Amino acid sequence: MAYDTHLAQRIRAALAGVPGLAEQKMFGGVGFTVSGNLACGVQGDSLIVRLGPGQADEALKLPAVRPFAMTGRPMKGWIFVGPEGFQMEAELSGWVTAGVEFAGSLPAK
Repeated sequence: MAYDTHLAQRIRAALAGVPGLAEQKMFGGVGFTVSGNLACGVQGDSLIVRLGPGQADEALKLPAVRPFAMTGRPMKGWIFVGPEGFQMEAELSGWVTAGVEFAGSLPAK
């Protein structure tokens, strides 16, 4: 499955200067990790964000957000954000920052 390379580039720009950042292909797209923990990524035209379970539950109330369910079973704390949820750079930056903050709160791998 192809992924939105323009979105990946926008995420790279938002992540500039984040310590411990790495990029790797995953989920048929690209993922961005902080100290080995996934913060965010791209699959198709959607943004993947890893949040704490409570924060993800709140995010799922937003119209552009749906559960991250690769195998049909949602993963707790992980969400997809559709393109309408990150059209503006400030929106994308907010999602990326939330993912980085959560990934940074986890023990390094």
